[in-house]
Amino acid sequence: MKKITLLIFAMLFSTLSFSQDIIKLFNRSTDFFELMNQKKFTEAQAYFDPGVSAKISAEDLQKLWGVFNEKLGKFESANGVESKVNGDFFIVIVDGKFANTTQSFRLIYNKAGNMVGFTPAPLKTEAKYLNPAYADTTLYKEKEIYVKTPGHSLVGILTTPKNTKNFPIVVLVHGSGPGDMDETVGPNKPFKDLAAGFAAKGVASIRYVKRTRIYSGEFGGAFTVKEEVIDDAVAAVTLAATVPDIDKKQIYLMGHSLGGMLAPKIAALTPELSGLILAAAPARSFTDLIAEQEKAVFDASKDTTQATKVKFAELNKELDRTRLVALGNMKPDSTILGLPVSYWIDLNKYNQVETAKKINKQRILIVQGGNDFQVSTRDYELWDAALNKKKNVTLKLYPDLNHLLSSQVEKGDTRQYAMASSVSETLINDLVAWIKLNDKK
Repeated sequence: MKKITLLIFAMLFSTLSFSQDIIKLFNRSTDFFELMNQKKFTEAQAYFDPGVSAKISAEDLQKLWGVFNEKLGKFESANGVESKVNGDFFIVIVDGKFANTTQSFRLIYNKAGNMVGFTPAPLKTEAKYLNPAYADTTLYKEKEIYVKTPGHSLVGILTTPKNTKNFPIVVLVHGSGPGDMDETVGPNKPFKDLAAGFAAKGVASIRYVKRTRIYSGEFGGAFTVKEEVIDDAVAAVTLAATVPDIDKKQIYLMGHSLGGMLAPKIAALTPELSGLILAAAPARSFTDLIAEQEKAVFDASKDTTQATKVKFAELNKELDRTRLVALGNMKPDSTILGLPVSYWIDLNKYNQVETAKKINKQRILIVQGGNDFQVSTRDYELWDAALNKKKNVTLKLYPDLNHLLSSQVEKGDTRQYAMASSVSETLINDLVAWIKLNDKK
């Protein structure tokens, strides 16, 4: 059964605070459509809150589904396109693809996770992915691969330059959230852009679906970044070393956002790596990052009502709870801001800057965008202050780039991600030049 997951991997509180709940509700929404399609209307009725299901019978759902099939055609699939909070309710927008057309639906859930509303919604006109000009498909080829760890198999793509041998290879590691192999956000696909840009210039890459997308059911209890990111990244590096025609002295890892934050930790487990690229990587704790983001949202709203001030104060109290480094009386799977205590403790005990300081054999490149509203230039300044004197470290700030590594005229907000924009070619050229420095040695 196909599962729907969040499209936005943003670390903004608006996503992070209820991401685990929303993931479950997106999956629940998919299951609801599957039950309707299988004509299991009694089971589908059970998805509604008891107060609502008393008014909507299985026969009502059967008639409704019959109307949809008659007007829209046979049901084919469902895809999540939006999620938001409205007071005490979660709203999930799902695009249902039918034989004749695509119809959007609004599914409303209460805090208990029970459906209290199910209505058709206007279909959004979304921007489509733009194939970047530098993606010259005559210069590279792609092959399906699988990144495997015990009990898990993640589909991915190996992109290699044509008619070339002894080429470098880069493993791409995701940011937060259940990302696909392209790290898709709306019409944007940063990892697909990077893979194409690299390969057209003689550098191979591996990108893969994140475990939290394929095995979302494993993340309902206690877990850490080990299960979320690190184990699969290590396996992907091991796989990269087996790719025919690569230069085994030029195996790199590029971590984006959370992936960049964890890159120094991954490097300690993968001595075969020649270097690390940290892109839009937080230098601070998640808590500090979220606090900064929420303060920016609060200031930008210019809402000075007492109710908003109270909500902001309550959020800060909850944020303070995430700074823990030991369980105390809490259970590992108890949650704070939608993430288990085990997750917060693990991250809080990890210092990415100090870990990077200890890396001497592998080269490190740190890149940051000035128009990034998720990870700010404050983080870049912290990386710079700590590492600029190390001979194996290079840092570069790109004033125009946002968190998705595309050029923008301003910082903006998450609405920026609804517009298609490619990863900066200037950035890709610089990354390739840095990677190929080993060729000249």
